[in-house]
Amino acid sequence: MAGLLSRTALIVKAKYSKLLNRAENPTETLDYSYEQMLEQLQNVKRGVADVVTSKKRIELQQQKLEQNVVKLETQARQAVAANREDLARQALERKALAQGQLQDMDTQVQQLGDQQEKLIAAQQQLETRIESFRSQKEVLKAQYSAAEAQVKVGEAATGIGQHMNDTGLAIQRAKDKTEEMQARASAIDELASTGALEDFTAGDQTQLDRELAQISSSSQVDDELAKLKAEVGSGTPQKEIPAGDAEPAPGATGAQPAAGAEPAGQPVEEATES
Repeated sequence: MAGLLSRTALIVKAKYSKLLNRAENPTETLDYSYEQMLEQLQNVKRGVADVVTSKKRIELQQQKLEQNVVKLETQARQAVAANREDLARQALERKALAQGQLQDMDTQVQQLGDQQEKLIAAQQQLETRIESFRSQKEVLKAQYSAAEAQVKVGEAATGIGQHMNDTGLAIQRAKDKTEEMQARASAIDELASTGALEDFTAGDQTQLDRELAQISSSSQVDDELAKLKAEVGSGTPQKEIPAGDAEPAPGATGAQPAAGAEPAGQPVEEATES
């Protein structure tokens, strides 16, 4: 059971790490790290200010104690002059206590001074590191931006980018749909021409009625076409020749001779005798 839980935890961590790597933006990470370093620098500066403030406060207390020591020594002298040894002893005891406090404060001031120097040195080192990191950060960001732009241009040029891939798929789907619609339109035309599809706009006519009507229309067209051919082929109709009239001689032009004219080919004498 423990091995199963450990394996599950490892898989979850691996998946989570992969998601983080995919979502991580180097430029954002660099900017965030720079902000964190600036925040650390502010904390160091704040620490230096606190140390200096504490040091100044102790120094003020030292000045007051020093003034109190001088005052107690003066009071002790006055008490001795007034033959008040008890008051002089009390003043000297307070003076000794104040001097002990002054020695402790000197030690504290010295410690705070050392701490102040260390913090100032750390502040200077941190400022140097921040300045170096800032320059390096800008260079890395510029390099990453250039590489990212190069990758996008390359993906767009080669068509392997996600956006170009989606565009290619959209174009292919459009082509497939167009071909499908063209095939469907051709199929409908073919079925309509063969009569496999019923025309609902034709009223109560059946397929047989439509075929008979088409045959009748075709027959009527053929009759009219034959009539037109006959009229155009015969030309202008000629006048009928009466029965019993002589036919024109061979080679004649077809025009009838005028009244009283001699028949062609007969002698003049025979025409007179007759």
